[in-house]
Amino acid sequence: MPAGRLADTLKFVVAGGFGVGKTTLIGAVSEIEPLRTEETLTQASAQTDSLHGVETKTTTTVTLDFGRITFPGLEVLLFGTPGQARFVPFWDHLISGAHGAVVLVDTRRLEDSFHAVSYFEHSDVPFVVAANVFEGALRYPEDDIARALRLPPGIPVISCDARDENSAAGVLIDLARHAHSTALTASAV
Repeated sequence: MPAGRLADTLKFVVAGGFGVGKTTLIGAVSEIEPLRTEETLTQASAQTDSLHGVETKTTTTVTLDFGRITFPGLEVLLFGTPGQARFVPFWDHLISGAHGAVVLVDTRRLEDSFHAVSYFEHSDVPFVVAANVFEGALRYPEDDIARALRLPPGIPVISCDARDENSAAGVLIDLARHAHSTALTASAV
């Protein structure tokens, strides 16, 4: 593909910690009924799946979420990861062939995002960080979030509401721009 030209199909991954809104973000923008592999949380998972900060959560993604958005001449495939750290080895399969990733974070529980940020810092997949703005949560400037996550320079941080179609779509547009810019920079080297 010539430098600077976008693919006809883009694969984006939506990753992040447990309960940050990955399934919600994909559902907000997908033009098809999203494929969801959610299961009810059980007492057996209580030892490994801390509900601290998400006490009302009753389900969890166990494999992936999938959604799709099409534009004239472009199809965007969305793959959502399970959020628990124990599933991170599975992420290698999900990011294969990905053009970019969104690391969705909850500012009330930033520590739950460190594994996702670290994972993408050590991958070849360009990524952005999207701070999902939950009701009642304090709002922080993007620069403060970047510092708290110890992001390297050049990683965009965006505030969003994963429930809102326009906000979620804005995150994906910012990711497409960042991935495109990253590809142009890499081809120039």
